[in-house]
Amino acid sequence: MSPAVVLVGPPGAGKSTVGHLLAHRWGVAFADTDALVESRAGRVIADIFTTDGEPVFRALEQETVAEALAAHDGVLALGGGAVLAEATQQALAGHPVVLLSVGLAAGVRRTGLSTARPLLAGVNPRATFAALLAERLPVYRAVATHEVATDDLAPEAVADAVHALVGPEVVRRG
Repeated sequence: MSPAVVLVGPPGAGKSTVGHLLAHRWGVAFADTDALVESRAGRVIADIFTTDGEPVFRALEQETVAEALAAHDGVLALGGGAVLAEATQQALAGHPVVLLSVGLAAGVRRTGLSTARPLLAGVNPRATFAALLAERLPVYRAVATHEVATDDLAPEAVADAVHALVGPEVVRRG
């Protein structure tokens, strides 16, 4: 078993929103690894970061992603930083991975610089988001088999674009 599609990208790219739309369209389940981590830990991610630190969160995230890649057969959305783990990068090989990319202005607007996103909290969240994009974009592109720029698109249009890229394969396997 493996996911019909794996969605990756930075915070605010629309992975969860688009993932739900695709799952509904294709009649498959949707899973978000951030939600899976929170369920597994019994706490929200911000609390894990605050109490245990980022390394503990990343280890839990890596385990959760590996399990989801092996067991989930629907649409899978990865947390924004999940692809930073080399083991996750390797595990994504052979899966249909779509990068939902978002630029700085749209990403900041969509996240609202939310305190629920621990890596964006701080003195200058806009600069933090810019640094996050600069660090992660090459990794996202390295693991992705396709990319959809989401800045000027409604979620339904992004879902349409992803469907055009991988939907026919999902329908064939279904």
